[in-house]
Parts: sequence; C-alpha cells; structure tokens
Amino acid sequence: MIKEFKLPELGENVASGTLGKLLVKVGDVVAEGQNVLEIETDKAVAEIPSGVSGKITEIRVKEGAAIRPGEVVFLVETAAAPTAAAQAPEPAAAPAAV
Repeated sequence: MIKEFKLPELGENVASGTLGKLLVKVGDVVAEGQNVLEIETDKAVAEIPSGVSGKITEIRVKEGAAIRPGEVVFLVETAAAPTAAAQAPEPAAAPAAV
C-alpha cells in the first residue's frame, strides 16, 4: 500500500518553511520515528520524523523548496495489511468419532 508522507504542522504561527535537507532518497527503507528531513523556518531548523514505515518510492519536494504543512513530501510503500482470513485463528479440529 502506498502512503503519503505530508509535512506536519510546524508550530504556532508557522505557515511554511524551506526544505533544508532531505535525509532519505528513493529506495531507502524508513522506520516510523526516523528523522527524514530538516525544515528551516524563520524561527528555527527542525528535524522531522517519519510517521510511517516502508520503502520510499517517490520524492515530490526538492531541497531548497518552500513547503507548507500538509504538503506531500514523499510516497512510502508500506507492507500490506494482513487480510482478515490471515488474522483469524484456525478452528480447532473436531474430536474423532468412535
């Protein structure tokens, strides 16, 4: 399943920033909580962690570009969720008739 990684809210009264440094590239595998980019605002430079785990398939914002919260930075291919059938336990075998 493909998920979008969107720039989260940057703080009160911060409407945009500049993508200072992208810490990942297409093909990299990221873990939830791993820092994936540095964003520069008029107030500070902050590292932003990923909210998803998986393999990066596409990057949509280049370093140095202005970016707003909610804008898609990259796409991540996540592991497919198990189906309901795969999650259900197997039924216990019925006792043999005598």
